[in-house]
Formats: sequence, structure tokens, C-alpha cells
Amino acid sequence: MSDTKSLQITIMGRDFRVACAEHEQAGLLQAVDYLNKKMLEIRDSGKVIGLERIAIMAALNIAHEFLSVKVGGGFDMAELKRRMTSMETAIDQAMSEQAKLF
Repeated sequence: MSDTKSLQITIMGRDFRVACAEHEQAGLLQAVDYLNKKMLEIRDSGKVIGLERIAIMAALNIAHEFLSVKVGGGFDMAELKRRMTSMETAIDQAMSEQAKLF
């Protein structure tokens, strides 16, 4: 049995229906919100006119952001997660030692 559902989304005032697995709906809605904001920023700048051109510019901007992170020229999420795990371990260790004092 498939858990794919039809989901209604709105981008720049236009409604679309997309198929999406139930467990991926939250992520899709975040992506829709991000794309919509990018497209509205481009439209509001007044430099690009036309829905198709705005969509292409938004896609280029998002692809550039993604590649900047992926290539290492930008934010490295994996490194952040490793550092957070390391800090969490250090905090847990320090807290367990403190618990022995009380």
C-alpha cells in the first residue's frame, strides 16, 4: 500500500497539486515556503518580470546556494553535526561528574 497523497501547494498565488509521500510532506511544505519567498524577493526587486523568468532565477539562486554548501565554499552541515555531537558528549560527561557531587 502506498503512502503517497495529493497535496495542494501555492507558489506566488498559483495553486498546484503535487504527489508526495506522507512522511515527506513537512519537508515539501518547507521547500515550497522557501521557493515562494525566493520568487517573491526576485519579483519584488523589480529587476525580473514574468513568472517563468522569476522561476528560473530562483532555481539558479537556490542551485548556487546548494552547490556552495556542497562544494565546501559555504556552510558544512556535516561538520556542524559532528561538532555538536562532540560538544554534547563533553557536556554529558561534565554533567555526570557534577551529579556525583550532589
